[in-house]
Amino acid sequence: MATAMATARVVAASATATSKTTSLIFKRPLLRLKQESHSLTLNFNRTLCKRVFTCRAIHKPEEIQVKEEGKPETLDHRVFFLDSSGQKISPWHDIPLSLGNGVFNFIVEIPKESSAKMEVATDELYTPIKQDTKKGKLRYYPYNINWNYGLLPQTWEDPSFSNPEVEGAFGDNDPVDVVEIGEKQRKIGEVLKVKPLAALAMIDEGELDWKIVAISLDDPKASIVNDIDDVEKHFPQGTLTAIRDWFRDYKIPDGKPANKFGLGNKAANKDYALKVITETNESWANLVKRSIPAGELSLV
Repeated sequence: MATAMATARVVAASATATSKTTSLIFKRPLLRLKQESHSLTLNFNRTLCKRVFTCRAIHKPEEIQVKEEGKPETLDHRVFFLDSSGQKISPWHDIPLSLGNGVFNFIVEIPKESSAKMEVATDELYTPIKQDTKKGKLRYYPYNINWNYGLLPQTWEDPSFSNPEVEGAFGDNDPVDVVEIGEKQRKIGEVLKVKPLAALAMIDEGELDWKIVAISLDDPKASIVNDIDDVEKHFPQGTLTAIRDWFRDYKIPDGKPANKFGLGNKAANKDYALKVITETNESWANLVKRSIPAGELSLV
């Protein structure tokens, strides 16, 4: 039954598919990758593949409920997601990624100005959000994170794939992370509609851990911020550098080395972020179709 539920989520569809919850697969090669003073700019050939992935076992975010089990900041605490009938669903697998027109669903794991290291439990049934642990103890960042942080559903960084553009680093076996730079502090489990603006290629202990910088559509600045240059123009100067430096340095107080970044240690533009999202969505599709071994990951 688990296999049937997983494989039902992804099917190949023709170009006439009309579902709003599809992700396009870029077919043509990249035209060029050029380095600028503060970012990497990638331009795509705008011709898109005729093939899309359509998700069947999905749920409308506006109908999703969040149910907490256990007390916050305890080992038993879990945040489950329920559909309109009250049945548990997976925030990673059952919430659609794409809403069309460059808009994506984003699931908040860690609200801005908080330090508890919350994450989707990818190895537990229905993949609830829980607080990460190390050696049986709850994990906290050494200081508050300054942005809302979470994941893109239906994405996966394949640990068997060595990315030639990022020092050959392999994926970290998790969904893609999002840093949402809007002004509001969000809630754990909140599902936001966001548009990507940039991408950072963090390398954490040799594993590639993408950070997609995005903004929620309901943020006051959303209408004027559409790409990497707009972040520098409409947000405090050095915002992208501050994000990179935060993730570079947060392990240092625990005696660990700083994280590294690929792509010249710079943020890449929106087109590159969309490329990352497309590729990791395709990896997720292969995962739930069991084209790639799942290991301990839950596909339910």
